[in-house]
Amino acid sequence: MKKLLLAAALAMSMSMTSSLAVAETVVKILDHEPTTKEEKEFLLRVAKKYEESNPDIKIKFDFLDDVSYKAKLPTLLQSSERPDAFFTWTGGVFYEQAQTGMLKDITDMMTPAVKARYATIGLDGLSYKGRLYGVPMYASNILIWYNGDLLKQANVDPKAIKTWDDFLNACAALKKAGITPITIGGKDKWPIAFFYGPLALRIAGQDGINAANRGENGGFNNKDFVRVGKEFERLVKLDPFQPGFMDTGFHKSVGLFGDGKGAFLPIAHYVIDMNAKNSTSGKGIGDSLDFIPFPAVTGGKGDPKDTFGGINGWLLTKSAKPETLKFLEYLTNKENQMESARLGLWLPIVKETQANIKDPRVQRVAKLLEEAPHHQLYLDQALGAVVGAAVNDAAAELATKEITPEKAAKRIEEAREIR
Repeated sequence: MKKLLLAAALAMSMSMTSSLAVAETVVKILDHEPTTKEEKEFLLRVAKKYEESNPDIKIKFDFLDDVSYKAKLPTLLQSSERPDAFFTWTGGVFYEQAQTGMLKDITDMMTPAVKARYATIGLDGLSYKGRLYGVPMYASNILIWYNGDLLKQANVDPKAIKTWDDFLNACAALKKAGITPITIGGKDKWPIAFFYGPLALRIAGQDGINAANRGENGGFNNKDFVRVGKEFERLVKLDPFQPGFMDTGFHKSVGLFGDGKGAFLPIAHYVIDMNAKNSTSGKGIGDSLDFIPFPAVTGGKGDPKDTFGGINGWLLTKSAKPETLKFLEYLTNKENQMESARLGLWLPIVKETQANIKDPRVQRVAKLLEEAPHHQLYLDQALGAVVGAAVNDAAAELATKEITPEKAAKRIEEAREIR
């Protein structure tokens, strides 16, 4: 009898141990600190809901600020402490990660039915050499947002701004009226590239950027990219930025814009919430806020309808647990993407979810993205870390009049050659 009881107890113990082991399946996801608390709350809320339906799985999000995230990620990916999945801005850094074998190829793991729900630009953004390595989450589109009240004071009609020359004339009119044309976060450098990058897209076009990245026709040291610098230099010569712009961080620059301290700001749609939350009043400029597409450049090779911004999502690491993909597919299903659209968190990448976007301005942003012949990734993402940093540095030094357009193009090409 004792043997029977001992066997039963042992079996029960093994069963409990097995159950505990199953319950301890943890999916670790590394993310950069979200721009808003609402976004973070959404991610954690979806994770909790998933856990309730899957009690044997624990979803653990870890958040790092942007600088720490980018600094620590390469080391983490090569260690035994690597996450199962991590946030990506896609582009060149992602390509490098795929090349070095750090990622899991999920091309054949994701079913055709699931793939079909994502917009093509989303799947393309998470693919490298025809293989899929991650799950798309959202898109962003850099536009020139403006303070309508300030433009009115300077007799500037935003609807009349169609070309780069029109935009420069508008900035000159604002200066003449005693209004700062543009607020910018020069301290972080990459906000300045929100002018340089779109200018490259308008002047060199998609094909020109790709050819330069392959080293063709002089790489980035060619006449098109010299012209990019010269067109940006025309803006810089107007002294359009707020005093001390190179000591101003990104969030502070959005707050200054929300305080009515500048008329224009190149940024994505998240400015709607950020301009209020970062302003002194906490209210921002309200209904005075609207946008224009980035202007066409006369003689440019790019399609004026092309958009510029990001495709963001999640990459799975080479050791990712099988449960990781299932959760990420759940996180980005139609129901959750519709909810994120309703909350105004981002531009969903899943088809037939834009109808849930409440703000008419964001609806227009989404429509521009949907109709764009090409969506160009941020250059500091598309070109990889080394060349991307050179682009941001060159844009910043052009803004401070430290280098010439010719020198800027040469430095970017030098970075490409040593990449």
